[in-house]
Amino acid sequence: MPTPLPLEELVTLPITMGLTVSPDGEHVAYYDNRSGRMELCSLHLRTRERRQHTSGQAPATPRSAPVWSADSRALFLAWDHDGNERTALHVLTLDTGEVRALHHQPGSMDFPVHAHPDGTRLLVNSTRGGQMNVWQYDLTRSGEDAWTPLTTQPNSTQAVAYSPDGRRISLNTNESPDLRNMDGYVMNADGTGMRRVLHVQEGTRESVGHWHPDGTHLTAASDAAGHGRAGLLDLTSGEVKWFTPEGGPEETSGRISPDGQWLSVTRNADSTLTPLLYSLDTVAPRPLHLPPGLCSGTQYALGQQLLVGHSTTTTRADVLLYDLTTDTTGTLIPAEYGSLNPGQFTPGQYIHYPSPSAHDPQVQVPAILYTPAGLDPTVRHPALVQAHGGPTAQFFRTFDDEVQYLVSLGYTVICPNVRGSTGYGTPWRDANLRDWGGRDLQDIAAAASYLATLPHVDPARIGLYGGSYGGYLSYLAPVKHPDLFKVAIPIVGITDLHQLHADNNRDIPQLAYYFRTMMGHPDEHAGLWRDRSAITHAANLKAHLLILHGTNDPRCPINQARSFRDALNATGKHEGQDYEYVEFDDQGHGTADPAARIRTTGLIADYLARHL
Repeated sequence: MPTPLPLEELVTLPITMGLTVSPDGEHVAYYDNRSGRMELCSLHLRTRERRQHTSGQAPATPRSAPVWSADSRALFLAWDHDGNERTALHVLTLDTGEVRALHHQPGSMDFPVHAHPDGTRLLVNSTRGGQMNVWQYDLTRSGEDAWTPLTTQPNSTQAVAYSPDGRRISLNTNESPDLRNMDGYVMNADGTGMRRVLHVQEGTRESVGHWHPDGTHLTAASDAAGHGRAGLLDLTSGEVKWFTPEGGPEETSGRISPDGQWLSVTRNADSTLTPLLYSLDTVAPRPLHLPPGLCSGTQYALGQQLLVGHSTTTTRADVLLYDLTTDTTGTLIPAEYGSLNPGQFTPGQYIHYPSPSAHDPQVQVPAILYTPAGLDPTVRHPALVQAHGGPTAQFFRTFDDEVQYLVSLGYTVICPNVRGSTGYGTPWRDANLRDWGGRDLQDIAAAASYLATLPHVDPARIGLYGGSYGGYLSYLAPVKHPDLFKVAIPIVGITDLHQLHADNNRDIPQLAYYFRTMMGHPDEHAGLWRDRSAITHAANLKAHLLILHGTNDPRCPINQARSFRDALNATGKHEGQDYEYVEFDDQGHGTADPAARIRTTGLIADYLARHL
């Protein structure tokens, strides 16, 4: 049998997140939990001096990366409390270590975006006016006087950056009645003169990003070709130079190099990410000589270097520096393993499995399969399907400590990128539009059927788990396919689509807008929404459930779990006998806190040992 990994040591190994290079290219700011909880830190890229700037003030689960001041001497932060996501602006001065809270309207979500070059203003995406819109915060003022709305759009609107001279702002929104549409815009720094600068066709998703140093070009992206393409928009002519060929791989634009010669791009293929550069003059791609694996978060640093994160399914994330002059790589922040080593981890195998139907008989679903080593070949063993969140997200071939722990306990785990996932082109991503709990759920069921064909898997002992949208599918699958799963573990999941939209519309309007882009209007499609809500079918449940939810979750509020619990009780089921139910009073929509993650993963492992 496999040897169980030490849970506490595994989960408490330090992680680094939110890496952001300073404007002068000399420092990187980030959060890490070396102290046992998340703290804000910075690293001098030349001397490698690490500084920890907070001691308990930072949130346990940071929701956004730090934003540097233009002079690289301060950091702007978005902090919430206990995962409630009511993020408020803070500024930390690096020289003194002082952390100062900026004015916050209770209930709003404020996210710093970019500091103005003159040092007096901050570009902010905020819900303080209702829907997510663009605001400017005047750092020379206080209270409400500091806030100025720059947009008042009814649909979610988000800024990207000030122009190099600080006179204009790049942003993205949708002014079309087609909710799937998105376009790129530019406006003056005072909010006047907003004009659409990037639109390929109605109903496709275009966006502009960061500025060229000359201030006349913007990075651009579009999915009109059926996949993500990266380009450069000329604001003078309105023409776009596309770097990703039509019919090519999924690519997203990054940033333009400080010398204006290169565009960084991330290529998404086969559940992995690969950075490359395109020459702005010749459009020729420049591959980077990076180690095999998943590389992400490319940022320019120290003039001619790139900061890149790197991991595989068996190696934890390192932070690398890639030298563009020599095409060599050095490790900036090495991953730590404690007493463990990568040889103890199980590699993920990239596979495809069939999910046929009358309408789509040839569908093959990509997935990552983890098979424990050392299983007794004379008996069959339990297995798990993990459903990812989003739904516009995906599983990558990267390190997952929770999966590694469960595999070390003897569970085969499959992580499918079901229809609706990103990374496989626009048709695959859009396959579950107005079809949540349709094709995606079919692919989840097919994953279980695939596991049942493996000679070492017991078909009668297959479970399902997932968080957020994965929690939605973990609720819905056992009531839509009641004989397929023995257990299911929905984590911060969704059970009632109408209630979710009503709550999101009040508390997170940008998420309610996203919801409508996916499933249409709740009144116009009421029958569909009811059918795709697990609470409608609670009486069908045969599987045993472990329901886990944070009471401070604003995205999938706690009433989603409580209502389903009540519905189960109304059908004659009993807590503790037919299902188990746990609320976390110190959590919201998931957590990065090591102690909380140990608690949650331990609960899952204990539950599976008893019921699967």
